Amino acid sequence: MPESPRSADPKSSPITLDALGVPLSALLAEPPSRPPRAVVVALHGGGIRAGYFARHAEPGHSLLDLGAQLGFTVLAPDRPGYGESASFLPEGLDTQEQAVLLRAALRSFARRHETGQGFFVVAHSSGGKAGLAMAAQDRDDSIIGLDVSGLGSTPAAADEIPRDPSGRMDWYRHWGDPGLYPAETFRQCRSLVAPIPVREIQEFLLWPEMYANLAASVTTPVRFTFAEQEPWWRSDTQAVTHLTAPLASARVRVDHQPDAGHNISLGWAARAYHLRALAFLEECLLARRAAAAPSPAPEPSTPPPGDDTLPATASWQFLKRVMFPLALAPDMP
Repeated sequence: MPESPRSADPKSSPITLDALGVPLSALLAEPPSRPPRAVVVALHGGGIRAGYFARHAEPGHSLLDLGAQLGFTVLAPDRPGYGESASFLPEGLDTQEQAVLLRAALRSFARRHETGQGFFVVAHSSGGKAGLAMAAQDRDDSIIGLDVSGLGSTPAAADEIPRDPSGRMDWYRHWGDPGLYPAETFRQCRSLVAPIPVREIQEFLLWPEMYANLAASVTTPVRFTFAEQEPWWRSDTQAVTHLTAPLASARVRVDHQPDAGHNISLGWAARAYHLRALAFLEECLLARRAAAAPSPAPEPSTPPPGDDTLPATASWQFLKRVMFPLALAPDMP
């Protein structure tokens, strides 16, 4: 008997990746009944673990579930300095070092799992820094594209960052309006919170300067998404121009996600955002297919000897003499 749709739903499972001898804990969701078309690599932000992409309060909203249902493997590692690697790297790593270990972990993963067309990175906030560094280091064209949310290159001024006037909990600085998230979100996320490694904190203020140098080496397609209530980064016209100008990629897109706060993948807008991210992956796959297709042979400019093709004048005479009268004739019985 065929499986029911519910029994065929993909489930995520914990695994450990080998990153040059450093263990990285991760969550893995695979298509239930077919090889993956590609692998979506989901990189969490600062102060939270990989469950950011798996612990949505509503079914069908998490990236792991949705990606696997659409035929992709989704791999969400704890970035270096989080999860299992925290005891090995108590101070964490800088952005470039994280990228080296994450790329090594993907090579190790590829030796044991099918990867389809390659890796597509979906990264949030500080995870976007590591994702961009991975793309900048990509020399074997294994990264199909990159989708980043919650990260820009022009920080919002301190007085532009909203604060909760009650002072009880500063929701807006980290989340935006609480109503943008299912009520269970904040309780479920308590188990995902983790200390931000020291070396990651040290880079916070350096990011705008680091970004320009990093972006110049990124040639893979890139899409940035800003939530409607994004408190940390400017997304006005001037800021977007500043964000896209240094990128060497020929395909760059900047989108805005309505009805969303900074942590888009945990909010009510998560499904819409994840579908858009996966649609961008589909576009990247199409572009790769088109680039790999052989170019058609050019048509000869003049008929070869012996060709009985009618010259232009004869063709026109034929149309005038035969086809036009037929078109004007009454229908045959």
